[in-house]
Amino acid sequence: MSGVVAELVGAVRVPGEPGVDDPPRMLTGPGRRPLVLVRKDAELAVYDLGGLRAGDLTPTAVFPAPWPRAVGGTVAVSPDLAYAIFPGVHAVRAVEPSGRLRWEVRHTCWAGLCLGYHESYAEYADDPEHRYPDRGSSWVGRDGTTVWVHVRGPLPGDDRPEDDDPRASRETWLALAAVDARVLARAATGTYAAGSHHVPHPDPAVMGLGVGEGQDGSPLLWGRLHQGGLDVRHFGDDAYVLVGVSPDGRRFVTIDHASGEELAVHRHPDGTVTGILFADRSPYGDPAADVGHRGWDLMDHGFLDDRVMAAATSVSHGDDPVRHWLVDVVTLGGEGPISYPHPVRAHPLGVGGGLWVTLDEFDLRVWRRAPAR
Repeated sequence: MSGVVAELVGAVRVPGEPGVDDPPRMLTGPGRRPLVLVRKDAELAVYDLGGLRAGDLTPTAVFPAPWPRAVGGTVAVSPDLAYAIFPGVHAVRAVEPSGRLRWEVRHTCWAGLCLGYHESYAEYADDPEHRYPDRGSSWVGRDGTTVWVHVRGPLPGDDRPEDDDPRASRETWLALAAVDARVLARAATGTYAAGSHHVPHPDPAVMGLGVGEGQDGSPLLWGRLHQGGLDVRHFGDDAYVLVGVSPDGRRFVTIDHASGEELAVHRHPDGTVTGILFADRSPYGDPAADVGHRGWDLMDHGFLDDRVMAAATSVSHGDDPVRHWLVDVVTLGGEGPISYPHPVRAHPLGVGGGLWVTLDEFDLRVWRRAPAR
């Protein structure tokens, strides 16, 4: 199989200082325009992908950060860029570009054995016990009315368990009203997170949550707002990492947590596995016997359209490079490995419209299939 030839359609150096600022992160999702986020210690800069491709290096929005970049979980921004969500160690804050605090939701501290509440970051900024906390994540629904956050509970005002065992999971998934943080619904996750990430579904009432528990597993949860409550279903016995949802919402994709060998396509909403693609036995003739164990990389794998996603494999040792693939999630075959005009080290991320991007530190490149000759 000849595979896919990639054609470069845009390249830009994203503004930022390597080693000082976090590398750029893509924010995509069904019905969302692709954005590029650069987290700095004092602010979050947001760029429109289309603007960057056109050579405009001016941020579309800039949000003052309530705490340094090393503190807290994955940030999110509203579709209209009216506010950004900053999940922290002790609270989640919605901040507007002016610096105005729209709202704050405090929760139990994520750090180690700390079971208390904090009023501000300054209370623990210099405390070594808070240096490497666990963390949650956030997402703003595509219609802009709902904010999803994964926090450590109990929340202020909740009844605390009599047994304050720090090993007991009290993590909570909240759906909040974007305007004022009113709790629309909540549910216990039963997880023990080191970190988490949200994966949006086209239906604004539905959200996926992947929770990383280190070597213990990766719980996968689907939540649905229904009749004033949050219905939560767990899939896969903590064995699958949720990496993407097709733009039509009919399928979601996971990678097995233990080895990374299996890329599985599931039917939504019941989770039935409709096919598995093995990294070292792919239909593209990619044996890994001579270079070590080959596995799918645990990265977000965005879609080019309703059925084709970009994905990457790498090996456990040796000099074999990361390889990119376009995978048809309906047939689990089709378009094969990607050939680039020059070496590409970064991971691919589909951003819709038949395009995918690679981010090598601050160097962003946009690709598409080269026209048939």
